[in-house]
Amino acid sequence: MRNRTKKEQKMIDELAGFLIIVAALVGWYTTETLKGTGVAIGIGVVAMILVMGWRSARFRKKMQQSGIAEIDQMSGRQFEEYVGTLFQHQGYKVSYTSTTGDFGADLILNKGKDTIVVQAKRYKKAVGVKAVQEVIPSINMYKAGAAWVITNSIYTKQALTLAKKNHVRMIDREELVQMILEMQNI
Repeated sequence: MRNRTKKEQKMIDELAGFLIIVAALVGWYTTETLKGTGVAIGIGVVAMILVMGWRSARFRKKMQQSGIAEIDQMSGRQFEEYVGTLFQHQGYKVSYTSTTGDFGADLILNKGKDTIVVQAKRYKKAVGVKAVQEVIPSINMYKAGAAWVITNSIYTKQALTLAKKNHVRMIDREELVQMILEMQNI
């Protein structure tokens, strides 16, 4: 499954603990025996395992349908063009910058009066602050109202912090997959 943040994992762990306690209480109050409590806990654990297995299978199917594995093998320029296609599907007029001297933007999106600069990063590891630092100056250069960074990966905590302070939208692997599935109407 996808990489979870510590906060998400802590919440999942706490929820699992809570459900086990609830199962124990239900078992005790319905049977008033330790055996009944143990059976209820066992049923609760089996149910959690089944739900986690179902979610994991659903996640794997979603990843396979999206074609994200093929995207992971693209070159940087191929990824930029693919991202451009996704945004065209969303109704944006897409312009591509040159591969060098792009002033921090790989794509320029236009829809109505809105202009958005986009930095596209096809990475195998987490994307760091450099991507955010690159896109920020392109806002003024291209007279844009917003900046986005999109990746097939995840972001470092520092990149997310810098982006938040500078109002840069960060589109990670999970949101990219969702965009792909919407384009495919899945």
